[in-house]
Amino acid sequence: MIRVQAEDFDVGAEVAALTRGRTDIGAVVTFSGLVRDVSGDQAVTSMQLEHYPGMTEKELARIEAEAHARWPLQATLIVHRVGELKPGDNIVLVVTASAHREAAFEAATFLMDYLKTRAPFWKREEGQGEARWVDARENDGKAAARWKHR
Repeated sequence: MIRVQAEDFDVGAEVAALTRGRTDIGAVVTFSGLVRDVSGDQAVTSMQLEHYPGMTEKELARIEAEAHARWPLQATLIVHRVGELKPGDNIVLVVTASAHREAAFEAATFLMDYLKTRAPFWKREEGQGEARWVDARENDGKAAARWKHR
């Protein structure tokens, strides 16, 4: 399941909805990302997340399907917010559910590595009277590269 939205989400409620009535799930892994109040050595007062409606959802569905092809998953959820966010706000939620923990952990890491490096979102941070676009960090790229060989 994929959702791109401006509205906030409740991590516990999302996990409960995804697993309700599912006795085939033995492991649930969640990752939730929040807006920090600092980026590098610069203060952040807000973050603007932009996307191309339709294209973004299609690409997220493609990578979610790839995760299901790589690992035996019972369910997945990706929620990504767009619009203006403040420090402490939720940005992203990835939930993977499987019969066993290894698949759930690896799939969650795979999905987050993709979201950090190749997902069609654009982030602009504001702080100290200036705005700057955010690029993927070198470490994020190295983390994502490991999945090309698996």
